[in-house]
Order: sequence, then C-alpha cells, then structure tokens
Amino acid sequence: MKTQVVDFHIAELDSMKKYPKELFFRGSLSLLKYKKISIVGSRKPNQYARQKTQELAQKLSSAGVCIVSGGAIGVDAIAHKAASSSNTIVVAATGLDKRYPTINARLIEEVENKGLVLSQFKDGSPSTKYNFVIRNELVVALGDVLIVTYADLNSGTMRSVEFALKMGKKIYVLAHRIGESEATNRLLSQGKAEAIYDIDEFVSSISGTKKEEKKLDEFLEYCKNSPTYEEALKAYPSRVFEAELSGEILVLNGRVVIL
Repeated sequence: MKTQVVDFHIAELDSMKKYPKELFFRGSLSLLKYKKISIVGSRKPNQYARQKTQELAQKLSSAGVCIVSGGAIGVDAIAHKAASSSNTIVVAATGLDKRYPTINARLIEEVENKGLVLSQFKDGSPSTKYNFVIRNELVVALGDVLIVTYADLNSGTMRSVEFALKMGKKIYVLAHRIGESEATNRLLSQGKAEAIYDIDEFVSSISGTKKEEKKLDEFLEYCKNSPTYEEALKAYPSRVFEAELSGEILVLNGRVVIL
C-alpha cells in the first residue's frame, strides 16, 4: 500500500506543542471523524491488565469509539486487536514503509487495509528513541481522553501522561493492587487521574450509550469492507442468507454491499 500525505487540518492536533509539518498515512482517514480514545501502557503488563485492556478496548469499540495507540507490543497491541483492525488508529514511530516492531507487522498491515496508520515520519525513517516521544504526543492528541492500563515508575508511558497533563486531557487508569502498576497508582494518589472501577459504566459514560445497548453487528461491520460474496459466505454462511432476505445487504457485481 502506498504512503500518502494528509492534506487537511486535523483539529485535535492543535493541542500539540507544534502542529506536525507533515503527516503521512495508510488506510482510511474517515476514522478521524469518529470519537476517539487513546489507550497506552507497558510493553509487559500483568495478566490482569492484559485482560482488562482487552475488555475495555473491545467494549469501547463495540460502542462506536475508535481506539488510538502506538502499535507497540504489550498494551498497545492488545488494544488494537481488541478494537478490531477496522476501528483503530496506529500511530507509528517510523516511516510507514517499515512495519515496526516486526512482531506486530501483520497487525499493522491489517490496520493499513481496514483502519488507519499515521506517522510524522517519511518513508525510510528508522526507529529512534526521540521518534517514540514524538509518536506518543500524537497518540495523546488524537484521543478525547487518555487511558493508561498499566505503567511502572519512570516508564516511557509516563511521557504520554505528561503530554496529556499539558494538553489538559482527562486521564483514566485501571484500579491496581499495591505494588502493581505503581506509576498509575501514584497518579491516583496525586489526584492526576481517575480510576475505572466498572468498565461497562465507563464505556456508557464515554460513548453516551446505555449499558444494555445491543453491540454492533459483527457481520455488518465485516461487510463495510465490501467483501466478495464467496468471502462473506465462508466467514458467515448462515448470516449472509438471513441478511439478504431481510434486505440488510445486496450482492452487486460479486461483492456484498450494505443497504
């Protein structure tokens, strides 16, 4: 997929210290119009944080919220995968011709094809320590709020927290036991963040949906990418016929189209 340049102003990025001189992308810029939440955290979260990050991102995505993160291993990758590749934005710290880190190359490629990958760096730009700082500021700026699901003291994640504080963005963290995720526990003790105790209530408050609201139809979300009729039959054999009969979809030139 070819790297392109964003040629319009993104209002959310006015909160950055300096608006990007250039912004490159692969994927669909339509996701920028969605309500967005940034989720970041450690590359080595504990099992509790992994499970809750997955639940949080999945439920926010199902409620129509786009998940923004940095494409790294750990919390970032968990959040992207849970949101589904069609409802997430990866902010890269390299040129978009390099899918970094390599272990997440397939995930990033899927997001390129179905979601959106952004970068402030031209093709050919390698990963450097300072690039990650720049990447983190963009991640924070895009989201309405910042959620940190796990972070140790003096971790790189805390640079994202610093950006959020400077931008005046609200910060949320998961509730952790003493001795775990000490950085987020410190944010709570300092009154710089709020804890998420009930994920369903949090998602409801953020998205404006009711807790009992029906989740997005996975099949119709799949059909937004106009799969071939054969692909749809293979993925959702019974649902295809049901949707055709109910008038939810139409098969046009061998592809499934939502009505």
